[in-house]
Amino acid sequence: MVPALVLAALTASTGLATIKYGETTPDFTVETTPRVERLSDLRGKPVVLNFWASWCHPCTNELRDFVRAKKDFGSEISIVTISKEPHDVAASYLRLWNIDLPLVEDLSGSISKEYSVPPIPVTIVLDADGRVSYVSVGELNWKELKGAIDTALAAGTVGSPASGVLR
Repeated sequence: MVPALVLAALTASTGLATIKYGETTPDFTVETTPRVERLSDLRGKPVVLNFWASWCHPCTNELRDFVRAKKDFGSEISIVTISKEPHDVAASYLRLWNIDLPLVEDLSGSISKEYSVPPIPVTIVLDADGRVSYVSVGELNWKELKGAIDTALAAGTVGSPASGVLR
């Protein structure tokens, strides 16, 4: 039997109509260097999804925290940024400011719609199994992002093989 408090936490609203805590998210294509893969291919470690735009000041303020997360956590996590701006607008912004984060151009807005993203920014952290463990609707800070990543990493260690053991 699941305690009522745990059940309430698992069914609590994320603020996104189609995204639920503890469930996997819709799949989409991610261009990662040097190949193209699906979001589901990134399972095995936590994934941070960030919906943003270059014209959104809270969004661009957060970018430094995603860069810091990439630096601090390295290969323990994957970070994917998603923008529905016209082709090359967000990519040009990242190049201009020398920000090295993977970008998915959601030109049709289909990913944002499938994820029921309201006004941006929105950040979703998936655990190593691809389940939603954290959602932030609105600007977040480093402490929140780091805590969400630490939680997702800790969840991935339960029942995981020891370091160096192949799955």
